[in-house]
Amino acid sequence: MKTTLNKFKTYLFFFLIINTFILNSEEMIFGEEIIDPGIKIIFEAAPKDQIFPNEFYLSESQTDVHIEMLINWSKDSPDGSPLGGFIPYLDVTVIISNKDGQSLKTKLTPHINIVDNFHYAQNISLPGRIDDIYEVTVIIEPPLNDALGIHFDWKEKYGSVLTKKIFNYKNLSFKEIALKKRR
Repeated sequence: MKTTLNKFKTYLFFFLIINTFILNSEEMIFGEEIIDPGIKIIFEAAPKDQIFPNEFYLSESQTDVHIEMLINWSKDSPDGSPLGGFIPYLDVTVIISNKDGQSLKTKLTPHINIVDNFHYAQNISLPGRIDDIYEVTVIIEPPLNDALGIHFDWKEKYGSVLTKKIFNYKNLSFKEIALKKRR
């Protein structure tokens, strides 16, 4: 009986810890896309976070939101592609603007965390107030010429990993996510 009670307490403890983490790290999905060849993209705004090494990223105290792009192989991806596998070496630019014409242009770089694993992201300070309405344009370009070697078989069948894509999302409010905290 005592062992069962201890197991229950242990499971309850981990359940509460995990649920607290999930509730405090809620993300705002503002776009989902499927592109050829079998690539799934999710665009998110997440609560600000501390990113390491500190000297290369905007500090958590200066950040309003953490913009993310998850880009992974889907069930319709080419043979040999790992389902859910991260698509590396892309050049990703995000332009965020409000209705007053204030804008910010930044590169999303590869990040890793426990929830999303590998993804592209950046801490940002919104170009206006947190309660402004924003438009987000995401430009995804294929790897630079020397960043990825493409084998003959892939080149013959698919050409490159992907062609340049531009996605635009309007009337976005980041206020709720900007007020959230991860810890």
